[in-house]
Amino acid sequence: METLGRIAQTPGALDFTVENVEKALHQLYYDPNIENKNLAQKWLMQAQVSPQAWQFCWALLSPDKVPEIQYFGASALHTKISRYWADIPAEQYDSLKTQLFAHIARFATGAKIVLTRLCVALASLALNMMPEIWPGAVSEMMRAFQEEGGAGLDGRARCLALLELLTVLPEEFQTSRLPQYRKGQVRSALGREWAAVQPLLQQLLRQSDSPGLVRARVLKCLSSWVLLDVPLCESEALVEDSFAALADPELFDAAVEAIVNAVSQPDSQRYVNTLLKLVPQVLQLQEQLREAVQNGDMETSHGICRIAVALGENHSRALLEQVEHWQGFLALVNMIMFCTGIPGHYPVNETTSSLTLTFWYTLQDDIMSFEAEKQAVYLQVYRPVYFQLVDVLLHKAQFPTDEEYASWSSDEKEQFRIYRVDISDTLMYVYEMLGAELLSNLYDKLGRLLTNPEQPTSWQHTEALLYGFQSIAETIDVNYSDVIPGLIGLIPRISINNVQLADTVMFTIGALAEWLADHPVMLSSVLPLVLQALGNPDLSVSSVSTLKKICRECKYDLPPYATNIVAVSQEVLIKQIHKTSQCMWLMQALGFLLSALPVGEILSNLHSLITPYIQQLEKLADETPNPSNKLAIIHILGLLSNLFTTLDITKQDDESGDRQPPVKTTPPPPGPNPVVVVLQQVFALIQTVLSQWLNDSQVVEAVCAIFEKSVKTLLHDFAPMVSQLSEMLGQMYSTIPQASALDLTRQMVHIFASETAHFPPIKALFELVTSVTLSIFQQGPRDHPDIVDSFMQLQAQALKRKPDLYLSENLDVKAVFHCGVLSLKFPEAPTVKSTCLFFTELLPHCADIPPVGQVVQQDGKLLLQAVLEAIGGQSSRSLMDQFAEVLFSLNKNCFGLLTVWLKEALQSPGFPSSRVSPEQKDTFSQQVLRERVNKRRVKDVVKEFTLVCRGLHGTEYAADY
Repeated sequence: METLGRIAQTPGALDFTVENVEKALHQLYYDPNIENKNLAQKWLMQAQVSPQAWQFCWALLSPDKVPEIQYFGASALHTKISRYWADIPAEQYDSLKTQLFAHIARFATGAKIVLTRLCVALASLALNMMPEIWPGAVSEMMRAFQEEGGAGLDGRARCLALLELLTVLPEEFQTSRLPQYRKGQVRSALGREWAAVQPLLQQLLRQSDSPGLVRARVLKCLSSWVLLDVPLCESEALVEDSFAALADPELFDAAVEAIVNAVSQPDSQRYVNTLLKLVPQVLQLQEQLREAVQNGDMETSHGICRIAVALGENHSRALLEQVEHWQGFLALVNMIMFCTGIPGHYPVNETTSSLTLTFWYTLQDDIMSFEAEKQAVYLQVYRPVYFQLVDVLLHKAQFPTDEEYASWSSDEKEQFRIYRVDISDTLMYVYEMLGAELLSNLYDKLGRLLTNPEQPTSWQHTEALLYGFQSIAETIDVNYSDVIPGLIGLIPRISINNVQLADTVMFTIGALAEWLADHPVMLSSVLPLVLQALGNPDLSVSSVSTLKKICRECKYDLPPYATNIVAVSQEVLIKQIHKTSQCMWLMQALGFLLSALPVGEILSNLHSLITPYIQQLEKLADETPNPSNKLAIIHILGLLSNLFTTLDITKQDDESGDRQPPVKTTPPPPGPNPVVVVLQQVFALIQTVLSQWLNDSQVVEAVCAIFEKSVKTLLHDFAPMVSQLSEMLGQMYSTIPQASALDLTRQMVHIFASETAHFPPIKALFELVTSVTLSIFQQGPRDHPDIVDSFMQLQAQALKRKPDLYLSENLDVKAVFHCGVLSLKFPEAPTVKSTCLFFTELLPHCADIPPVGQVVQQDGKLLLQAVLEAIGGQSSRSLMDQFAEVLFSLNKNCFGLLTVWLKEALQSPGFPSSRVSPEQKDTFSQQVLRERVNKRRVKDVVKEFTLVCRGLHGTEYAADY
């Protein structure tokens, strides 16, 4: 296909010929080379939107062409009408309509894909001409295809073509690009046409001699129209006919879709009388539902369930309020309960039960939203229903037998896991209605299960009950519950001979960690189970996360167990039982644990914990760098940084809340923090590792993470390390600049720049990294958006925390400013955001920092131009709020200058966009200058102006953004 290669390289007006389009389509469908296919597709997309499309599209629809070529012709027509309507002269509307009618008639007996595309094109034409130019569009379509002998077609072909046209019309409306004001007009016009469509559909559906295919298309057409919010009372008769169609297997799917769409329209809740008539019709499907379930007909049970849920979920409040019909609605609720408890294991033997879960949320919300008196009446009826729901859900959450589960695919296991999470969320929600009684209910069942020696219990049953407990305890404060001590007492009695059960036992203990902190006497019952599970790789996630929760919540009660916890943890770490992320969690758990010990014990535990890793690191530092020892180094550095993240002897409350240590704790002793002691000991080793791996951003990142996490945790306790870390960071960044070093510098500036004792090393580091970064800008910063992003964040932090840094003679403020202007033009959104933040921190210092005032006075116009270019269309619309903030800051801090700059900049023709007129620019300028207090208003002005600049003002695309 050399021809197309040549064509694609020199696209000109004459290239988009019928012959070339056919060649390109042949290449797209039949060329085995993927690059040629892509080239063809690109070229065809250009052809489709070219002015020549009007010539070639009709030619491609010629009867002697193959369907693929005809389809492209019809698609090109649709593209021209739907996207380039404004280019079509009004005098051509009628001939376009006539041609489309003629082609649809011709293709009524041709390829279905081409017929559908032509119908979509005519639908688009109708929508663009309704209601003024073509007011009776739908009626005319119906007349054209209903006339006997019209276009020489038999009745069935005409009927199917008309139904196709009527079906795609509302669908095309839903996806059309009509402006918002037109959408409302066209929707109303279509709504008026329903009066003509409805009798036709009803007649075709009820005619005894209507072929099955016609009836199926009628139902599809009904589905399409009801999405236009056709009043339910006006489609009531057709919806009833759709219920009758459910008995026909060929029509079943289309009938389900039509009923579900009709009752799901938000507007349909206004038609309560119609809804009440539908309830018995849904209830009459129960026999068909039971038979389908018995016969394993999943499609039928799924469809009937969808109908019941659609009615219940969308209209539960309206139906609840019809108190005299309470029995009918309760029967519908019970029918949905049957669907929730449908036999079989999701997703292997059934896929229906998951459809019902949202219904139970909705019903509960509606019951709980009534005033107290009314609510009490409903609760009397529905509390027993919800207790039954809990039993059903826990039954559905049960694992299958081990053999069956082993035969499931990994995808089925994952779907089952997600399904159980949905059940867990539902149980947690139901607890709001059933309260403490629900926990007692679960506890009684579990107690009976575990204490009845005669009754052999399946692990699945025990696991599901525990899962129910865990679901509730995970998110709801169960500290006041009187059944938890009993539950903790039962856990050691569980015979754990299965991974899933063991996992749930672990997660249940984890969910009760806060309760254990209030009842530390119970720790001795469950901690041994957790430590034992740590040694099992299959229980990795559950055992480690549970230990972490216990160490976080109960750390002040754990000193008696600390030696044992550390020993077991060390053993599993050395044996490498767990994956990397679990090893990191385990280190965090140990950090929490050690925080509550006396400093001497922390140091001795740290020593025994870290020594093996330090020895390993020393060995690795001597080796020639290679991929496997790189991974080992990153792993060890990660372990250390995770340990230091949570090891905090100064913090009086933990990260999860306000749990206070017992009164007996004394203030931390004077002297260096244990983390600092360890860091000082390993500092030289870390420097050695760095010297070997300076070129590797991942190793540098891992080193920076150790110090960054330590600084964040220790805050001012990190002080003894400031000087040597600043020096190392400076050397590191000077040799090979990396973003992680800048991020760590920002942390240091944030915490230590305001402290007199630490200002000199911080100042020296700040000046050095700034100077090195400025040289990167001279060489071309485009390859380093991450460095530019971190650099701008660092500059913003310095201005916020310690503006004095900008008074230094060693800091080239002018160069930093120019780098900022350059960074505003980067395509990466995070970099642009950080740069805008830098300018909003810089501009308020025009008055109090002379170098800043000087550079803004001299070069502020460059900043304004960059901002206007971005607003004019150079930057993503999602960043306009950030640019508006810079504009607002300029107005607030340099009003006089901004007035002059705006006038000068906006005088240039075509700037910032060729789409804006001088009057629009003038209005924009005045609106911006007027707002020196209301930032929100400036953001709105900028958003409005950027739409005009981009030619999007008033479009649906702009409204949807």
